[in-house]
Amino acid sequence: MLDPELLRDESVALEARLAQRGRGLGQLISELRRVDAERRAIIPIVEQARHAKKELGTRIGKAKRDGLSTDGLLAEGQQFAATIETEESRLEKVERTRTAILLKLPNLAHGSVPVGGSEADNVEVRRYATPPTFHFEAKAHWDLGPALGLIDFERGVKLAGTRFSVLMGAGARLERALINFMLELHCQEHGYVEVAPPFLGNEESLTATGQLPKFENDLFKIGADWNLYLIPTAEVPLVNLHRGEILDGRDLPLCYTSYTPCFRSEAGSYGADVRGLIRQHQFDKVELVAITRPEESYDTLETLTGHAETVLRRLGLPHRTVVLCAGDMGFAAAKTYDIEVWLPGQQRYREISSCSNTEAFQARRANIKYRPNGKGKPEYVHTLNGSGLAVGRTLIAILENYQEADGSVKVPAVLQPYMGGLQVIEPL
Repeated sequence: MLDPELLRDESVALEARLAQRGRGLGQLISELRRVDAERRAIIPIVEQARHAKKELGTRIGKAKRDGLSTDGLLAEGQQFAATIETEESRLEKVERTRTAILLKLPNLAHGSVPVGGSEADNVEVRRYATPPTFHFEAKAHWDLGPALGLIDFERGVKLAGTRFSVLMGAGARLERALINFMLELHCQEHGYVEVAPPFLGNEESLTATGQLPKFENDLFKIGADWNLYLIPTAEVPLVNLHRGEILDGRDLPLCYTSYTPCFRSEAGSYGADVRGLIRQHQFDKVELVAITRPEESYDTLETLTGHAETVLRRLGLPHRTVVLCAGDMGFAAAKTYDIEVWLPGQQRYREISSCSNTEAFQARRANIKYRPNGKGKPEYVHTLNGSGLAVGRTLIAILENYQEADGSVKVPAVLQPYMGGLQVIEPL
């Protein structure tokens, strides 16, 4: 959530910066201005009525002590009470409207973010390794996986419908190996604390991280009387670990990692990537989350992004890192790096991780604060998140980059201990 004070103090600049995030926000800003003006008009009326009622109480007390009639004063007090009740009701309604509008507004882009409206305006910042060349026609994972007995698309559809799949045999083992490799790397070398959270989140949790209310149609909500959603990313429970808390600044940064399945309806992506594992309703991911002091958050973003890149480098997978333009960033992000892995079967780079600094946007929604040096006035923390990595897409990249002419796939050296020493996955 944006700082409401920006509307009052930097109204023109705020509108210009929000325009970088996409069209259609002007009407929300106009409505927010109107509601905020109404709110500021009501507050002094309520405060004056409360003050007058308090003073009247003192006068009533004195009149009683002096043996005087209090009938007129009590009648006057009832009028003040009625005014307070009416205006407080108005204020509550206006506050709800104001909050609802604020929850729909995206974060502001950091000053270092490129201006632009689509992925064509993103800027590459670095690249690792040269994509492999093959003396044969490289296959896509949707051909390699079934031929090796690793992926069964048909049975996934039978079990749950389109955009579901089943990993079999060495495919399931490779998925598990990747999860264990990533978690050990992030915990043992990068210093994250591993968390095993619930795979369901309540409305408060998804509102705090920005999925609700704007993206409700992209979520899977469970039935009956449960007000719970399947989590779209472990970012949701990891950020919400400290919802409503005031942290000791001396303990920051807090760095968490978690493996979870993720569930997304991908409602806005109808017809896109219908083949293979690129865009599934259920997928596995290892997530990275950091909670930091504001002055440290952009250094932390560089570090966290580097941790995600390290996974790909250890696996020997060619990739590049791009900084997203303002119009291509996610709703909660102030700055985002996308890491894209090379897929020979598609002859293109595809996103495998997004690493974002949300600054205080999520912290304000989740009410997460800290006291510098353990004391002083509480301030909002900054929260960051990134995929470290999307496991299914990493599996895809291994299949396509390590394929051989005979249809076999080599297992990267760092994964072989997790695969019982298996070096090559042979065709059936």
